[in-house]
Amino acid sequence: MRHFHFGHHHHHHCHSPRGEHEDGLSGGRGRHGGRGGGRVFGHGGLRFVLLQLIADKPAHGYELIKAIEDRLGGSYAPSPGVVYPTLTLLEEMGYLSVETADTGGRKRYSITASGRDFLAANRDTADAMMARMNGGVDGAGPRGGRPPQVTRAIENLKLAMRMRLSGAPLTEQQAHDFAAVLDSAAQQLERI
Repeated sequence: MRHFHFGHHHHHHCHSPRGEHEDGLSGGRGRHGGRGGGRVFGHGGLRFVLLQLIADKPAHGYELIKAIEDRLGGSYAPSPGVVYPTLTLLEEMGYLSVETADTGGRKRYSITASGRDFLAANRDTADAMMARMNGGVDGAGPRGGRPPQVTRAIENLKLAMRMRLSGAPLTEQQAHDFAAVLDSAAQQLERI
């Protein structure tokens, strides 16, 4: 039921291009899988990681999921329900091109010149996302070294999200509000 985003909900902000929130919100859909969606990379961050990996080497979607899982030491794997819509979005934006599907119908993605320009324009963000991935979830890898007050705040946020998501299902408006709070926090962190 991917199509529930589009349709008759009037309060949806019309300035958001189709699919813009997919890699941010769909983590909620993968909740029952226990691994969630874009938790490691946050809203929109996954697209930079996918573009960077594809820029290094053209790949199929499942290879990209495996590559991210391997870099994080198996502690996290992005859900296919998050990765594939993000790849489709990047393809629609002209940043990726799809090579002929193989006999199994799998698409092999490669980066376009526009994709390389987009990566270059967002080099700081892309580098930060790759560094976060190489450092493990929440930067708690070998090169983590987080201050204790930051660790406490991260755990506090995780707990608050878990408590809210394990309660009554979110309405569509609540889901938008929930994502907006997290997106706002992410933007403020980037400015520090």
